[in-house]
Amino acid sequence: MANLEELMIFRPSKQYKPECEQKIAPGKSVLPKGWQSEEGFMPLPCDIIVEKDARVKMRDGVSLCVDIFRPATDEQVPVLVSWSPYGKDNCTRASYKGIFSLVGIPNSKVSGLQKFEGSDPAYWCAHGYAVCNPDTRGITKSEGTIYTIGSHEAQDGYDLIEWLAVQDWCSGKVALSGTSYLAFSQWFIASTQPPHLAAINPEEGLTDAYRDLVSRGGITDVGFAARIQSSQAHEGEPVDWEDLAAEGMKYPLADNPLWQDKTAQPERITCPAYVVASYSNTLHTMGTFRAWRAIPDGKKWLRIHDGQEWPDFYDEEQQEDRRRFFDYFLKDIPNGWENTPTVRYSLHDFEGGNITGIESRTFPPYGVRSEKLYLDGLTRTLSAVPQASDVPAKYASEGIVPMVSFIYTASERTEIVGYPMVKLWLEAEGYDDMDVYISLYKLDKFGSMLQQFTVPNHGARNHDLTERGGSILRYRGSTGRLRVSMRHLDEEKSTPEIPYHSFDRVEKLKPGEIVPVEVEMYPVGMLLYAGESLRLVVSARDEAGSMMPGTAPAKPDNKGMHVIHCGGKYDSYLQLPFKH
Repeated sequence: MANLEELMIFRPSKQYKPECEQKIAPGKSVLPKGWQSEEGFMPLPCDIIVEKDARVKMRDGVSLCVDIFRPATDEQVPVLVSWSPYGKDNCTRASYKGIFSLVGIPNSKVSGLQKFEGSDPAYWCAHGYAVCNPDTRGITKSEGTIYTIGSHEAQDGYDLIEWLAVQDWCSGKVALSGTSYLAFSQWFIASTQPPHLAAINPEEGLTDAYRDLVSRGGITDVGFAARIQSSQAHEGEPVDWEDLAAEGMKYPLADNPLWQDKTAQPERITCPAYVVASYSNTLHTMGTFRAWRAIPDGKKWLRIHDGQEWPDFYDEEQQEDRRRFFDYFLKDIPNGWENTPTVRYSLHDFEGGNITGIESRTFPPYGVRSEKLYLDGLTRTLSAVPQASDVPAKYASEGIVPMVSFIYTASERTEIVGYPMVKLWLEAEGYDDMDVYISLYKLDKFGSMLQQFTVPNHGARNHDLTERGGSILRYRGSTGRLRVSMRHLDEEKSTPEIPYHSFDRVEKLKPGEIVPVEVEMYPVGMLLYAGESLRLVVSARDEAGSMMPGTAPAKPDNKGMHVIHCGGKYDSYLQLPFKH
């Protein structure tokens, strides 16, 4: 870790504002049934014992500050941990309430005691579980340096789990649960194999800080990294705070030891895992599916929903489903969880007829076959038969319409479910590099593009905020991106369906050079009805826009003409997973 410290970029931490905190006194107390954190929040359904600002020593002597909520019982109970660098006890502050309002989650859905994106003590204590909300190293009242993602956090998570397991109120079984940061921290912590970690439940979390966060497709894109760090703060004198966004700008290649440390190793996870994913989360989808594939076969389950992570995580039906998983592995309750289908997936039709909970033993499900649809530069269609000669499609990368499209129309009801990818033969005229952005849209039988909100709030403000961005909140279809100079494939990790780029070298284009590139696309579950179409778009800009409103999108590095060679010896194609 010493060498990593030399690579990290540190700034002074921000100042924590304690007025944001829950008004609960430090130490041990009891919150009575009916207690409310603020007006409008869920009243507690039972008495809850609180240990606020408890101190936990890490192996190097640094002290973390944690809040523990547990049922008012003498029985030993299992505990769920919500691990993230977000404040442990400020979920009633205006900014967090604003986020839930944005997606359409009413305050009454939660008690306000939950950590942002974490398990709500009101629900879990009522069902015989404790909840631990830690402030990670350096955050608020915790000591030490603030790190973001990687082995430092994994080591601390291990130590906290083992400390919790031996408390006199704990049954000795600990689990990790939560969405977003609280999900991707689970890949890192669980890979260290804490002896008392009984299960994990990650919902929507990246696995690779380079590929999923700061340099998707090899294109530097640090806007969201800066955003997730904006709420990190320390109480008292500033501490060192790792600036992940600055590191993303400084270290453009993935083979840097810093990025290797911030790449999870889900193949080392040995405890049961209930993984929740979606096709539509432009921040988390790739990493969640990557982790699911890597976790060893055995006690792992995957559910693919059709919405956004926060409404799904706090949905009553899904909380009950999650509790069945935890009851089975943390309480040894014989509730039949072991018979739960290994995979439950969704199909989007973008017309109000989404199908969810489709059972399968695998993903993609049995019966899926990858088939190539070749780009025709003359007719701008996608065809099962490649064209005999090359007819290029081209666009001015800095022009008013910096894109080209290709259409495929279904003749019958068609299911597309699994991993799409695109292969293109590309040439840059007037420059030595290209940033290409791929989008796959569904069109109705009249040729209009279909899309859907992934959140309950469909109000006018959300229409405005997601018109040219906010892709996590409004889903338009599968996407992919690649900087062509970063096209080198890792042959050992690539498969015919999922290309894996090494991102460890820069190979600029020479004048007149035509190169093949393979672009990984987000996994998809989509229904086409007879007469409906797919539109494949290749563009010089990110048509999906930023992930969340208020976050700047990536700035492409494009000049001159982009040329896509189609036909003859240039087999440019879209490969789709058709279910038969």
